[in-house]
Amino acid sequence: MARSNTTSAQETNPPDFLAWHVANKGDKGFWTRIGAAWFHRDRKGLSLQLEVVPINGRIVLRAPLEDEKKEPGA
Repeated sequence: MARSNTTSAQETNPPDFLAWHVANKGDKGFWTRIGAAWFHRDRKGLSLQLEVVPINGRIVLRAPLEDEKKEPGA
């Protein structure tokens, strides 16, 4: 069955969390934004959309700051 190309809720709603790749180098951690996550309607799970997948380090989900919610395309 073919899927229709409709705009998903994830594309129109601001994300509930931003996904960050954190790489530790010495005493510093370098944070790179790599995606976003949205709660399911029943709020019992999340959908995670990653733009890139890191091969090392860790992925951290954080609630967006107010100024990040207002960014176009965020």
